[in-house]
Amino acid sequence: MRRILNFGSMNLDTVYTVDHFVRPGETLPSLEMEVFPGGKGLNQSVALARAGAEVYHAGKIGRDGKFLLNLLQSAGVDTSFVEVINGHTGKAIIQVEESTGQNGILLYHGANWQMTELFLDEVLAGFPGDGILVMQNEINLGGYLLERAANKGMQIALTPSPIDDSLLQWELGQVTWLLLNEVEGEALTGKTQPEEILDSLLGQYPEMRVVLTLGEKGAFYADREKRLNQPAIPAQAVDTTGAGDTFAGYFLAGIARGQNEAEAMEEAAQAAAIAVSRFGAAVSVPTRQEVMQALKEEKSARVRA
Repeated sequence: MRRILNFGSMNLDTVYTVDHFVRPGETLPSLEMEVFPGGKGLNQSVALARAGAEVYHAGKIGRDGKFLLNLLQSAGVDTSFVEVINGHTGKAIIQVEESTGQNGILLYHGANWQMTELFLDEVLAGFPGDGILVMQNEINLGGYLLERAANKGMQIALTPSPIDDSLLQWELGQVTWLLLNEVEGEALTGKTQPEEILDSLLGQYPEMRVVLTLGEKGAFYADREKRLNQPAIPAQAVDTTGAGDTFAGYFLAGIARGQNEAEAMEEAAQAAAIAVSRFGAAVSVPTRQEVMQALKEEKSARVRA
């Protein structure tokens, strides 16, 4: 099992269940309100750990977010590289549409944007060059982190979210695994069809390995030698928040333990199916035991059919 360093965001998520997304000028009562731990970085670290990976989380939180450390640690994540600073932890306001489970998210960066080059360098110095760096775009200095990790010889997995002007300046050719959804794929390539998105990305970055998730339409894996299609596993979705992070964490954990891409994609799809059937982001991530049991039951059902 290869060691994984996830340098990413940690948030306090306030989730409002609504009849429909709030429109401009509209005041809408929420049907329910709950507070969950979140942030793409934290979600992915929890998913990696619950999938059985050896994962170390790096980042910053305010003193109002110390319980996030407890969550990471209880999931099996090493938090040696998390710094608690004065100021506010990152926050997210999330609308979840009751009928579909779809979500809309408003972010406040908080401590996630208090990274310094010195802090990034100190964390990387404490990690081996043969490890895997997992990163997103919810902390500042992401381009610097990508460059320094690549120079160190680490393989890099990137979820390019949110896509903004700074991310478009990053040297994406240094990314080993790019994990994105079709909206992000269109933003990076200008293409809307999955095959065209994959063609465009691999045309620009032939050494890259791409995981393109398509929600209920499944997911693709592609590199310059092969393409795989992973159908979505049916689920009763109540909240899609964190589903992509669950998929990413399980896929990368599988790769880190030496699974082939098809095996890693299948486990990731099952994990995401379980996650969307639960409320919350990090708290909805299943354990690998749950995932393997669900896969066993699903395969048995197919045989009986």
